[in-house]
Amino acid sequence: MDDRPLELVWSALFSVAHPSLVASKDLQGDKIFLPQSALEQLLAASTTTGPSTSHTFTAFDPFNPYSVADARRERSQYRETYQQLPHPLMFQLVNRKNGNAVFAGIREFSASEGEVALSPYLMEALGIQERDIKAVTEAPPAEDGVVDLSRDEEDKPEDSGVRITVKARQLPKGTYVRLRPLEAGYNPDDWKSLLERQLRASYTTLTKDSILSVRGVKGEEFRFLVDKFEPEGSGICVVDTDLEVDIEALNEEQARETLRQIAAKSQLAPGTESGSSVGRTIDIWKDVQGQVLGGDYVDYDLPSWDKSSAITIELTVFDDQEVDLFVSPKSNRQRAVPRDSEHVFGDFSSPADGVKRIVIQPTNVELEGAESLLVSVHGFTIPGNASDASLPRRYTLRARAVDVEGSAAAPISLENSPPRNSDEEQFCPGKLILCQFCHLEVPQEGDPLDPASEAETVISGLTAHERADGARTTDCHLCGAIIRLRDMAAHAANHELDKVSRPKPQVCRDELCGRTLHGIGPRGQVNGGTRMGQGPGNDLGLCSLCFSPLYVSMHDPEGKALRRRIERRYLTQLMKGCGNKACLNEWCKTGRANRGLEALGSSAAAALPLVKPLLEAIQDHGQKMHFCVDETSQRRKKTAEMLAAEGVWELEWCIAALEAEVGDLAKARGWLTDWAPAKVGR
Repeated sequence: MDDRPLELVWSALFSVAHPSLVASKDLQGDKIFLPQSALEQLLAASTTTGPSTSHTFTAFDPFNPYSVADARRERSQYRETYQQLPHPLMFQLVNRKNGNAVFAGIREFSASEGEVALSPYLMEALGIQERDIKAVTEAPPAEDGVVDLSRDEEDKPEDSGVRITVKARQLPKGTYVRLRPLEAGYNPDDWKSLLERQLRASYTTLTKDSILSVRGVKGEEFRFLVDKFEPEGSGICVVDTDLEVDIEALNEEQARETLRQIAAKSQLAPGTESGSSVGRTIDIWKDVQGQVLGGDYVDYDLPSWDKSSAITIELTVFDDQEVDLFVSPKSNRQRAVPRDSEHVFGDFSSPADGVKRIVIQPTNVELEGAESLLVSVHGFTIPGNASDASLPRRYTLRARAVDVEGSAAAPISLENSPPRNSDEEQFCPGKLILCQFCHLEVPQEGDPLDPASEAETVISGLTAHERADGARTTDCHLCGAIIRLRDMAAHAANHELDKVSRPKPQVCRDELCGRTLHGIGPRGQVNGGTRMGQGPGNDLGLCSLCFSPLYVSMHDPEGKALRRRIERRYLTQLMKGCGNKACLNEWCKTGRANRGLEALGSSAAAALPLVKPLLEAIQDHGQKMHFCVDETSQRRKKTAEMLAAEGVWELEWCIAALEAEVGDLAKARGWLTDWAPAKVGR
């Protein structure tokens, strides 16, 4: 298939849909809605004929020249068709009345037949007023209610409505754009992030001499004239490209006015003598002195306090100034700093003594999962009173723990709860949360007018964003199953329930051995060795390694030969020893020497009476056996006993964990957490 850019030739005439018909879909930027028939026409126009990529015959003889010639001729005559639309799909819109033109991108093919829905940006660029569309859609009724059925659609006047021509038009990817602000004083903190977010979310193209509106983080609007492009032309594509942006003043007078406003703001910047104080971290031990200008906020963070006691946030205002106090616990469900329109606790009152208090009880549900308390001091101003906004308001902020029973040190009434903000905040789509799946601060999204969405949020405990983000899948680290992220907590709870009913693994009967009887398989599988055909191979209760020195390939139905081999091994240990420098076996000459104990049974006559009770207890699996083992097995057994002494897990599970993780203590703890049930009562 050809990799060259697709040139699509298509155009059509559409009536402009009334903005109220698409208001609920929040059409922004340069996006349009076209009808479904437009997509079908575009696909038909993009149909391309190309050479076949497959053979129409099964086989031919390469040594037969006639067969080869026939195959080549058949392939040259066979061609296939395919449909491919360019990406991104771009259009040029032309207003037939005034000749205005603008480029646009497609959002959906869901408009009514014969209509195109335009965003406010496109309406302004094309010079279309909403009242013009009303005049068309609300045509006056016929006189006397008589309808002329003999009149065809083609007989209607051409200017019976706002109609525009939509043409498919591919634009080059832009590398440079110059923007000129339409007003002086534009000075946001970060132009780059604002433009990136706006262009990525709402724009496919930019048109020369159009007006670009950018929304600021505080809700303000910045308007720019799109002045210059590279590559030069009437428009560029801004999708999948690195775009360099220059912002230059419209003229010298505007540049001077912008500098003057920036200099004036810098004199009132936070931290200056005439500006608001700079927010910081506070504690319950020290009062905070500060000042705030009208309309400004000073934000504080209280990271720690006694969560078992009530806490009061007290604000003392001087000179009878109007200052508001807001508090919001910072948690996964509340990330935004307190503001007059978004907060959990607030005090807008004007107390006679100038003291405002917000008391939060330790049992308040809003404190659940709170990392810290966010406190904001707001300078209230009357709209339009510029002189009042420039006056700093001095205050003292303090946080104190309050004795619930009441005390002389904190004589504060706890009867009245602090005022709570509107419940609409809880379901506001723009409320910031910390998503538990992507771990980013994002809007919680959702439709506050949809009862089903609110009910699902309450029942599941997940916001609309978390429900969508939690639909991604991942592998369970325990069983390997593919699980949705939002279902992982329930899946992990099932594993916890399974652990409770798991039987303890059987361990080797040897007193010094640190192995299980049947081995440990992958993913915490108990008896894994036996299931794979690698069981102990005996009924003495010894693991395969401890039993291997006793094994002989002979018929011994009564076990007499096995009894003699066990007796011989005990006698050898007592009289000669195993020779292992790390041996700690009390029933071994070497082990007793290593432990500083006196030797037992140096001769056969002395050792036989000692061994006889051990032989009689062979069939009693409750009695330990005393064979020498390797140093690794001894070390694992000692480590397992240390783990079991912590009182969290049984000794059998500790032995299994160290066997599964080859003696690694840290990994063994992880294995126990994943697969072993904790002791009852913990």
